[in-house]
Amino acid sequence: MDRALRIAVAGLPVILVVALIILARSLPSYFNNQQYLAGFIFLQILLVCLWSYERLFFPFLMIAFLWAGMDVPMTQPWTMGRWVVLGAGAFVGFVRALRMGLQRFHLFHLAALFCVGSALVSAMVSVVPQFSLMKAFSLFLLFMYAAWGGRLVLRDPDRFFRGLLLACEIGVYVSAFAYTLGLEIWGNVNSLGAVEGVIGAPLLLWGALVAPTKNLRVRRAVACLGALYLVYFSVTRAAMLAAGLSMLALLLALRRNKLILQGLIGACCVLAITAIATPTRFDEVKTSFVAGVIYKGHQAEGLLGSRLTPWQETVRVIQENPYFGSGFGTSISGDKPFGEVGTFATTSIKREHGSSYLAITEWVGLLGILPFALLTFLLMQAILRVYLFLRRTGNVSHYSVPLMMVMIAGLAHAGFEDWLFAVGYYLTVLFWVLAFLLMDVMPESASYQTTFVHGMRFRYATDPAVTQH
Repeated sequence: MDRALRIAVAGLPVILVVALIILARSLPSYFNNQQYLAGFIFLQILLVCLWSYERLFFPFLMIAFLWAGMDVPMTQPWTMGRWVVLGAGAFVGFVRALRMGLQRFHLFHLAALFCVGSALVSAMVSVVPQFSLMKAFSLFLLFMYAAWGGRLVLRDPDRFFRGLLLACEIGVYVSAFAYTLGLEIWGNVNSLGAVEGVIGAPLLLWGALVAPTKNLRVRRAVACLGALYLVYFSVTRAAMLAAGLSMLALLLALRRNKLILQGLIGACCVLAITAIATPTRFDEVKTSFVAGVIYKGHQAEGLLGSRLTPWQETVRVIQENPYFGSGFGTSISGDKPFGEVGTFATTSIKREHGSSYLAITEWVGLLGILPFALLTFLLMQAILRVYLFLRRTGNVSHYSVPLMMVMIAGLAHAGFEDWLFAVGYYLTVLFWVLAFLLMDVMPESASYQTTFVHGMRFRYATDPAVTQH
């Protein structure tokens, strides 16, 4: 039986090629159409990625969402294609995970299921139910993929994190080169700051600390500095806060107080030398930084003046629809409903909320927000557990550490920008996939540690008393 199956699998490509030749000769018009050819190539790539699911699918999924959300050529076909990729990945990942039977589920996954249920209920009472149901279904696909297929990357976690760090390095250099040429490939500075502040800088700092060789350590450290410069270049306070909090949490947990102090002293020295050497230029930079970064041109309204108007408008809509909200993924501007597609992913957004937490409250109401609040609480609890583990053991190479940093940065950044539950945005997809991975690699207690052998999760005792027992 196995031999017959192998022969059938080996002969399938030959049969497919012959069938395509016959089809091309009988229906040549289909093979002269660029759209059909593009669709055929897309399906081929998708099938290859699904065939080698653990190795290729997650990168392909992120490429699809990035391509659809960035300001680069041929973005329109990927606007629809990304949902095909996500749907196929969710279904195939579910089947593969069931066959392997390696995964376990806990309260976090149940809370995610309740979030989908809450989104569906709010969609039914939305003024645009069809659109809202589509948004709720996209949330279901994302959580389904993250809970089943996405977790299969942990069958080889070393390769996954190496690839993630390499992608961050490439992203920094490509972004720096593009913006030097004046090409805003991320669409706007908010997206640039979000990607580098939430993902790039935290992961590259961790990568530099755990690098096995000096050359690799220097390379990642340089990329980390580049990511921080891009965050500064974006002049987005939320990204600066996110990167600063995540990196500070890591250094405090490792008790690297000396390194923190050295960094602060170094920054002060640079500022002092600049002020002495070119006082006029220093005054210009200081004035520009205060007006453009700290106050965002709203000095009269105060530090958060740029956020007051969207916050007040969102609170007003919540008061008008307090229980089930305006519908998941939809908002109300005046008396007109419209769909939310993410502040960063498009310029057609009609109103921002100024906070992901206010946005989700407006969408699902005060009753529907409970599962989302539970999901966020469980994520914060996991962050605290990893932080205490890191402070107790100093084991910075544990896979939960970079995920903790991304979660800290993401939750902080989401407090001031609308993206945390906007499924069409690439950062949303990456954030929640990493959040579900954190639940698998999270250290469970002081007496037990977790390791992975051939993709299977094992707990082993670190306390001799536990071992003897």
